[in-house]
Amino acid sequence: MTRKHLVLALGLFYPGGEHVTSWRLPDGQPERFLDFDYYRELAQTAERGRFSSIFLADELYVWDRFFSGLESTVNERLEPFTLLGALSQATRHIGLVATVSTTYNEPYHVARRLATLDFLSGGRAGWNLVTSASDEEARNFGLEANLDHTVRYRRGGEFVEVVNALLDSWDEGAVLADKATGRYSDGNKVRPIDHDGEFFTVRGPLNISRPPQRRPALFQAGASEDGKRLAAATADAVFTLGSATLEGGQDLYRDYKQRVAAAGREPDSLAVLPLLAPVIGSTEAEARARADAILELTPDRVALDLLSHRLQTDLTDHDPDELFSFDFVDASTVQQSQSAYVAIQKLVEGRSLTLRQVYQSIAGRGFVVGTPEKVADRIEERFTQGAADGFILMAPALPSGLADVVDHVVPLLTDRGIYPRDYEGRTLREHLGASAVTV
Repeated sequence: MTRKHLVLALGLFYPGGEHVTSWRLPDGQPERFLDFDYYRELAQTAERGRFSSIFLADELYVWDRFFSGLESTVNERLEPFTLLGALSQATRHIGLVATVSTTYNEPYHVARRLATLDFLSGGRAGWNLVTSASDEEARNFGLEANLDHTVRYRRGGEFVEVVNALLDSWDEGAVLADKATGRYSDGNKVRPIDHDGEFFTVRGPLNISRPPQRRPALFQAGASEDGKRLAAATADAVFTLGSATLEGGQDLYRDYKQRVAAAGREPDSLAVLPLLAPVIGSTEAEARARADAILELTPDRVALDLLSHRLQTDLTDHDPDELFSFDFVDASTVQQSQSAYVAIQKLVEGRSLTLRQVYQSIAGRGFVVGTPEKVADRIEERFTQGAADGFILMAPALPSGLADVVDHVVPLLTDRGIYPRDYEGRTLREHLGASAVTV
């Protein structure tokens, strides 16, 4: 299968935009971060741009490891399935993707929520599998520290297996609703799954029949070896941090496709969607000024604390203008996000950077700064040159960053023939170019 059109999705983590202090921007709307109409407007704008989906990133804790995180960052997030259920009634086409922690959930609950959202939305549900990275999350679920990285991914793999089995526990045509005979369902087409594994024992069947997509689309964002293996074996789309260079993007793209083939799947059954964080201006100078303003909103105290969080090492006694050194870090303690650690390694390799510069480089990762034409050029290059099947837009500023892309970049991509003029399918799986589930 060759993809005719690239895929765009809207990613939301910080509600004011994908920068930790973007809520401070002059056009930020922090007073609306718990207002349903705010998210309805974002979803409808993305739908106007024919985005495949709205992707709600999520974590199960308040970031209070450092006091600055409690005071300066947005720790309020609406629960994804509840919000997406409401958005299913305010939209018609866009897919609705909820983040699910496989470490702090049970498969039966998740399968039921997914099936429900798929029915309510007419086949537009999806889920983003995460294994949860922070010890703060563990302490909300009876643990002092998170599970070992490898254990988390083994659990995640079994979690997908159980969810899929539950979604398949009702055959097509199992519901009869035959008033004359009194048979609501064909009992021969509804089966327990009798799963007995390392982490889960689940009898089944699910108490809701087969959803419209059969299996709602599965996203995965892990960039470690364990994460890549899981995505290659199970996912319909993978969210990556991307690469600053075309060659790096091509290498990552090729790696994922080869892993998918090795897992016995068609390479194009997995959509590779790097992060895209455009900062757009009518001129290069205007765009650069906007990007600088976004990065400068983060106080030094918050920047150091965030870098400490990424590296699981307390750097708060250091001066922001001190040169960064990995001598500060004990790599053996990094369990939280191995991919973040590797990204920082690559960033500083062969360079002399201050702690502030390291933070700003990580915070600005994925920024594409320039005019709409420049952003469209970058997207077209990565799509046509085998570095991406599309992108997940993590706009540094919301709602303005989303509107800039929909109003000024999408028309360029459409005119270039690489983006659809209308939705060409009904379900999220169709929007992603994923094949129908036949197993």
